[in-house]
Amino acid sequence: MDKKDINFLEELLYNTDKNNLISQLSKVDNPLMLHFYAANYNWNSGFDAPRAILENKTCDFGTGLLMFHYADGYRLLENSDEVSSSSLEKWKDFLSKIYNKLINLEFKSQNISFDPGLTKIQKYKLKKNNLNLPDFPISKSPGEVVDIPKV
Repeated sequence: MDKKDINFLEELLYNTDKNNLISQLSKVDNPLMLHFYAANYNWNSGFDAPRAILENKTCDFGTGLLMFHYADGYRLLENSDEVSSSSLEKWKDFLSKIYNKLINLEFKSQNISFDPGLTKIQKYKLKKNNLNLPDFPISKSPGEVVDIPKV
């Protein structure tokens, strides 16, 4: 990543105009830039920016998996009823949308790898509680491992 890319990423991360940010994210045509943005995003800032990334056609499967876990998707895997009964509508909607997109492989590419970093015990417990759980949300995704710059 060169200085120009880092500057652009910083501009996106510190953009306070939500409409402008959503517009810019929808135009990003570099899957790595979307991945780096999602990895550095402040998840307390809501789901508008992550939703824009998810809806961007260049969003990679690995970025989708990263966003699923960074949005606390583990809780959905652990206890979907708890998530369903949550009063956090935007969070529930985002998790549902991203999970469905992941499970249906609705991503253009699978070039960026993401490892959720779950232990064997965590994976075992999740599989034990849900025998139909596919491997993708709990395992490293296909693609190349990339170093994520901290911005």
